[in-house]
Amino acid sequence: MSHRHTQAPAQRAPAAHAKQYSRAKSLGETAAQFAKFATVGAIGTLAHYTVLIVAVELWKTDAVLASSAGALTGALVNYALNYSFTFASDKRHRDALPRFLLVAGVGFVLNGLLMAMITGVFQVMYLLAQLATTLLVLIWNYVGNRLWTFRH
Repeated sequence: MSHRHTQAPAQRAPAAHAKQYSRAKSLGETAAQFAKFATVGAIGTLAHYTVLIVAVELWKTDAVLASSAGALTGALVNYALNYSFTFASDKRHRDALPRFLLVAGVGFVLNGLLMAMITGVFQVMYLLAQLATTLLVLIWNYVGNRLWTFRH
């Protein structure tokens, strides 16, 4: 006969509540961090879209190329703000920046591929295509940076 669960339920309850509280607190902290990440992302996205629209509308640049240039601009803005604000990183830039750039590089490739597919295959207007692309790349970037770039 196993003796693992011989405590009365009332004696086990405080530990169970503490574990639930810890999970809820962790979830709340993750949500707050994601909100910061999204805010920083909105600033980076503003930089991205500014480059995209100026390049397409004023300079008559191809939408995929313009979007790619915008993504690079947004990535640089995002690194600076995520390093200091979102993740309050104490990692050395020589450690964090290459990881960030790799995550951003994958996001950059995803951005280009998704834009090419959505505008080319599905013939969606470039700004609508960019909205869908931005959401998908946002999710990739948050997960990659939280779990790898800025992980404590």
